[in-house]
Amino acid sequence: MAKVAVMGYGVVGSGVVEALDMNKVSIRNRVKEPVEVKYILDIREFKDDPFGHLITKDFDKIANDPEISVVAEVMGGLNPAYDFTKKLLMAGKSVVTSNKELVATYGAELLKIARENKVNYLFEASVGGGIPVIRPIYACLAANEINSVMGILNGTTNYILTKMYKDGVSFESALKEAQELGYAERNPAADVEGHDACRKIAILTSLVCGKNVDYNKINTVGITDIDELDVVYAEKMDSVIKLIGASEVFADKVYSSVEPCILNNSHPLAGIEDVFNGVLINGNAVDDVMFYGRGAGKLPTASAVVADIIDCVRNKDGFEKYSWEPSDSEFVAPYEENKASYLVRIQGEANSVQIEKIFGDLETVTVADSEFAVITPYISNKELDSVLKELPVIKKIKIIK
Repeated sequence: MAKVAVMGYGVVGSGVVEALDMNKVSIRNRVKEPVEVKYILDIREFKDDPFGHLITKDFDKIANDPEISVVAEVMGGLNPAYDFTKKLLMAGKSVVTSNKELVATYGAELLKIARENKVNYLFEASVGGGIPVIRPIYACLAANEINSVMGILNGTTNYILTKMYKDGVSFESALKEAQELGYAERNPAADVEGHDACRKIAILTSLVCGKNVDYNKINTVGITDIDELDVVYAEKMDSVIKLIGASEVFADKVYSSVEPCILNNSHPLAGIEDVFNGVLINGNAVDDVMFYGRGAGKLPTASAVVADIIDCVRNKDGFEKYSWEPSDSEFVAPYEENKASYLVRIQGEANSVQIEKIFGDLETVTVADSEFAVITPYISNKELDSVLKELPVIKKIKIIK
């Protein structure tokens, strides 16, 4: 019998315990032995919970128990998750996690410790919730040089943007509804300001490149500034607005960003709505591959955590060689060097002579009397910002074709 521990008994932690119990017969058949939760680490009491008798407040009980071979860290945050994970790996126990902040911040170090101790540190649930994407990148796409990774990586913001273009409501109204339905936290900053998606694209890009991508160096813009008129502009372009985390990968550097983008309705990611997520990967042999599913939620996320637990139990004598090495400070290119086409909203009436003088012959889009927009050529942010100094710019939104 394989005995495991779960650290954290919140939404995801309770889902992990529930999934292991609910599917215990099929899991036993797959791994050829029962998988049983022995401890649940949490500082709270759960007297009326069916698994309340498994609760312990003593981390050392888990760390020092030779029967525990795998631990699921679903506490979230850096403290004490980092210290606990490090101690468990050094004690020869495999750790699986849904903690994107921990993986994005200390992934390179924790993977190195896991390799040195011949155990696993797995994090499928940290990026796509229930969407399998980490293992496919590592195994199924191993024959490819990955050119780019992009995705809708946050269900909260995707739900809000979907409501805005489907129902014509404001950002504030859509956010309120998302909170009422439990899709957004009371303090939604990590989601709506793009930080959650930033950590996820950093993890994906680190895995693809084999080098650490510091999420603090990724230019991150959330959706709080997106208004109804932005949605109307996108509709007139036969497009939608999505919060996209993206990286273009080169040998010596990556160009990464998280920002609202205008996607034509024919784009593979454009049709992903509500709380669903999607990841689009381009490889030099396979071309485009997309992964789609629920990016968050109790059981979808638990599904990925439990899959990693099963993988650890199946491979007690081996370990996944996930890794990425430290990188220098120049590995993530400055945002000013990123190139794209943009929709630029400008105050006043369209002056074709002025626009042609600045940009050349450009397509203009008009949806309101008091302003207009231009679609720029493919241009670096540094060049574009220099040009836009001459105009009363309202905002710019990246276009992905």
